[in-house]
Amino acid sequence: MTARFGGARHGAAIRPMINRCGDDRRGPVVAGAAALVACLTLTATAWAQQQVQVQGQVQVQGQVQQARPAQAEAAGRQIEGIIQAEAAATVKAFNAGDAAAIAGMYLEAGELVDEDGNVFAGRAAVKDLFTKFFEKFPKAALDMEVTAARSIGDAVVVEEGVRRITAVADAAVAQMRYVAVRVKQADRWPIASYREFADDPTPTPREMLAALDWMVGDWVDESPEGRTAISYRWSEDGNFLLGEFNVAIGGKPGGKSVQRIGWDAVKGELRSWTFDSDGGFSEGEWGAGENGWIVKSEATMPDGSSGSATVMIAQQDADHFVIESTDRVIAGAAEPDFRVVVARKPPAPGAAEGGAKPVEGR
Repeated sequence: MTARFGGARHGAAIRPMINRCGDDRRGPVVAGAAALVACLTLTATAWAQQQVQVQGQVQVQGQVQQARPAQAEAAGRQIEGIIQAEAAATVKAFNAGDAAAIAGMYLEAGELVDEDGNVFAGRAAVKDLFTKFFEKFPKAALDMEVTAARSIGDAVVVEEGVRRITAVADAAVAQMRYVAVRVKQADRWPIASYREFADDPTPTPREMLAALDWMVGDWVDESPEGRTAISYRWSEDGNFLLGEFNVAIGGKPGGKSVQRIGWDAVKGELRSWTFDSDGGFSEGEWGAGENGWIVKSEATMPDGSSGSATVMIAQQDADHFVIESTDRVIAGAAEPDFRVVVARKPPAPGAAEGGAKPVEGR
């Protein structure tokens, strides 16, 4: 189109008129004037004809350009509908535990690559993979969300999305991103290659604290040195464990402490902050050990001196846990280690068993 309406074609049409004006030899001034008028008239007419022709072509071209996006949009909607239908069929087959149906959605030489890079090449390998999975997790459920589908030519589509699998009831959801390459075969779009990428959502503070859920409730430590009543409960927002310690010596109040345990998303660890009624406070960094939790504690005493200790907290059974404190240093002086066994406090008469409960719905 550009070449057809370029300057060379316009020049070829107009140039004869210009030459004719220059070559008119019919006579003096009148002839020259008449020739000039004729020349101008012909030139203007030719130019007008050219503009009408050009404008007509531009209008036609504009209509073609407008038609092309409309056709592409319609084709895109058609592809999206096809891919959504394929995804729905996948969900139906998966939730029915039908490994053969899932494998049938792949090319004979299709492949599945899991998030660890393991390649299952061929429809038979894909079927075997899902057969073993459904034998292990017969109640597994799948949910899929197609986030993009784009065509490469007329016979290839790249599909992107998110799939979520719950292996057993009430279990955590495993979320993956995926990319699938589909090729057209008659009226079907089987998978040539399917690849998954880990995409688990960021865990919530409550999920990271779930390993300490057993601490929720009322506890008591009765030792020769005194009696310590301990209570743990979930905060109202469910993001922290709140602890309270009441010490009694000889039947008289000997001090009180409050503690907050939370998840530090920056350091990637559990941390605790403890405040004592005498003005002292401490901070602990929690790490999972082989036999329990190891807490590295740093304390500031009311007089401004500092202290440190390594505390191990290990659950013995549903009603007992052990606290061991080692490497104790206060104001630069070493302190003796200690070990205490803490027992769950029996509920008061008429009270519900099990101690404090997590906040409803959290």
